[in-house]
Amino acid sequence: MLKDITLGQYFPGKSFIHKLDPRTKILCAIVYIAVIFCIKSFLGYFVLFAFTALIVALSKIPVRFVLKGLKPIMMFVAITALFNLLLTDGRILWKWGFLKITYEGLTQAVYMVLRLFFLVFGTSILTLTTSPIALTDGIERLLSPLKKIGVPAHEFAMMMTIALRFVPTLLEETDKIIKAQTARGADFESGNIINRAKAMVPILIPLFISAFRRADDLATAMECRCYRGGENRTRLRELKLGYRDGVCWFVVLIFSALILLANYFQVSGLL
Repeated sequence: MLKDITLGQYFPGKSFIHKLDPRTKILCAIVYIAVIFCIKSFLGYFVLFAFTALIVALSKIPVRFVLKGLKPIMMFVAITALFNLLLTDGRILWKWGFLKITYEGLTQAVYMVLRLFFLVFGTSILTLTTSPIALTDGIERLLSPLKKIGVPAHEFAMMMTIALRFVPTLLEETDKIIKAQTARGADFESGNIINRAKAMVPILIPLFISAFRRADDLATAMECRCYRGGENRTRLRELKLGYRDGVCWFVVLIFSALILLANYFQVSGLL
């Protein structure tokens, strides 16, 4: 299950999406997430699905690899859908005792599941097609106007990228610790919730120690290389917007307009 988490991983490639400027991908991801929460109709989700399928096809990342990132959130998605299904008031479709399913609850549950799935897809494509260095440079350039008011843009971008990059590393470390403790006779699957929570202690303590050790090693390596933040820092490749970025923004705006039109038709009662 831990190996199924794709957030923070980078999938090398030379596709159209890989070659986009990181600033374009970051801003498009923000627009993508905002659009997800604006959708109010199934037609809008159908348009979003078509847009997401187009992104996956252009990125040339195996669909199985992208879908693998959905497995770790399935339990959370199921619980969220269940709460929306049973706790939303409206026209009753089914009732048994104090349990009831309403039309509004069913619709809200489906919307919530789709939102979570598309959120994972959007963020996964961003990290899978953008190297950590490019992601750092993109975030720093986007935050550079805030330097005028004293915001440490480079340090903030570096901190976010390192934290994101260490997600797969710590997950791999967790998997190794679980296997080591299981070989020593630890049981993480039997018992009630309290016993399972207590069984996690032998995992969390070595994991925290390993995380602090990795952070200390990283800090030492950066100091040995005379790292001084963004001051007088040069780059091997300067970020430049190209025609691909213009095409990407055109497609994003077209799909966003189609989704807004679908919402308008839904509100107007035409759908």
